[in-house]
Amino acid sequence: MYIESVPNRDSPPCILLRESFREGKRTHKRTIANLTSWPKKLVEDFRILLKGGHASEQPLEDSFDVVRTLPYGPAYAVVGTIKKLGLPALFARKDCPQRRMAIATIAGRILFPGSKLALSRELSPETASSALGAICGLEQDKRVEAEDIYTAMRWLFEKEEKIEKALARRHLQEGSLVLYDLTSTWYEGETCPLAERGYNRDGKAGKKQINIGLLCDVRGCPVACEVYKGSTADPSTVASQIAKLRGRFGLKRIIMVGDRGMITTARINEEFRQVDGLGWISALRSDAIMRLVKQEAIQPELFDDFGLAEITAQEDYPNERLVVCRNPHLAAERARKREQLLKATEEVLGKLQNCVSRERNPYHGKDKIGARIQREAGRYKMLKHFNLEIGEESLSWQRDDEAIAREARLDGLYVVRAGRVSHEEMDSAGLVRSYKQLANVEKAFRNIKTIDLEVRPIFHRLEDMVRAHVLVCMLAYYVDWHMREALAPMLFAEEDRQAAEAKRENVVAPAQRSEATLSKVTTKTDAEGRPVHSFQTLLSNLSTIAESKMRPKIKGALEFSKITTPAPFQASILRLLGIRPLG
Repeated sequence: MYIESVPNRDSPPCILLRESFREGKRTHKRTIANLTSWPKKLVEDFRILLKGGHASEQPLEDSFDVVRTLPYGPAYAVVGTIKKLGLPALFARKDCPQRRMAIATIAGRILFPGSKLALSRELSPETASSALGAICGLEQDKRVEAEDIYTAMRWLFEKEEKIEKALARRHLQEGSLVLYDLTSTWYEGETCPLAERGYNRDGKAGKKQINIGLLCDVRGCPVACEVYKGSTADPSTVASQIAKLRGRFGLKRIIMVGDRGMITTARINEEFRQVDGLGWISALRSDAIMRLVKQEAIQPELFDDFGLAEITAQEDYPNERLVVCRNPHLAAERARKREQLLKATEEVLGKLQNCVSRERNPYHGKDKIGARIQREAGRYKMLKHFNLEIGEESLSWQRDDEAIAREARLDGLYVVRAGRVSHEEMDSAGLVRSYKQLANVEKAFRNIKTIDLEVRPIFHRLEDMVRAHVLVCMLAYYVDWHMREALAPMLFAEEDRQAAEAKRENVVAPAQRSEATLSKVTTKTDAEGRPVHSFQTLLSNLSTIAESKMRPKIKGALEFSKITTPAPFQASILRLLGIRPLG
């Protein structure tokens, strides 16, 4: 390229940036830009640069000012995954400000889990600490307010049914296994009608809470979520999920997998048996297992090692398949824990006995002693294994060895129940394996609540905003899940599930790691010798890919941006994610 001055009759010459090119045997030139409006000094400095010289007497590294540098890599990876998964098209066919802000909100939940006010600071040009706003196409001359994010969340929530229906088409088919579970998270405030006191899973006694139901495919990939009042019991949410699967998603043949507290006998009789094509896989409670033992339908003594056996009990469980499993490791752990809790209970009872029998200011009163026992020793749930004798001025106890022995017979035993699942569809081991897949939903809840996305605590006052917040967190986990799957070779996660399953003695035995994963865990490097990371440290590694705004030290020169060329390790991350490499 070169600069040429073209005479212009009585007017000042026209200054053009041109380049030469060859076409056949002839040489031509074409105009790239008109520089006539540039200051003369700037044109001459540019001419020097084009000739390979310096427009300044200073060294090259001193010829530019770095105006600002923002981390670019993590946001580029997350937003790139969102686009690769086709989520923007699920939100709206055409690009619009609401869609761009919704993408930024979902990506922000992965990168900066926190309040919407804090996210608005991250997205505003003057206070941003990453290039997320620019990557999402937000206006770079306008401050982002928290209300802009709330507006995008309302817009996204209005499309919830459409989004979930599209995800169901991707991940659920006729005859699919559908995993369903419920969790709770505490709520800060008093105004939201969804926030009520109920069964607390977070150890936040006295706090109101909301309940969150999550539907996943058999791998644990989230498909749909729903928010319930905090006082809602687990089994009462099943009916709405069946209606969603059958009605909104149009699935006629499905097998729902839920835990023993979710898919109960009452729910099976009232909900599942009334719907054709609806199967279920769950488990029996300990009292139901004890009843089968007393009926001699189960004989624990026959299980010497890891094992399973399918039985029937048509009187209590008509047209259901029961698979009895025994895990000796689980049996030993339960025995150890029970003995630990028994000793802790005895320690509390001993202290109370001393209070009752002391000479000075003794603790007397039968009702008072009983209430204190429940308050201080009841938390260990072991009083059922003690014979207590409480008097007005006395307290004595002894272990109920028979009750302990009865419970010990069930150590390591669990029973998986299934209905409308034929032997052709799934053998006994398949039923147990399917029930164990519920661990994938538990993993999803851990990520959503604590590890990555931090759905709690919730401060939103309006019901729709609470529901929108949970939807954003579910969609963020959808992206997070796919990123983890793609990056498995670089993470400590299992990357060859088939090989790992093949190493198990049977489905009841503890899960095993594949040789490739064992090697990663042992050497802390992957198959190519690269350091193995956690998901968060991989994202952090991408932070060194930055967007720097530069300004030449030339009067009148315009600012320009330059993005760091990814290092080989960073390029490997982007390649695994299937995202177009930078540079």
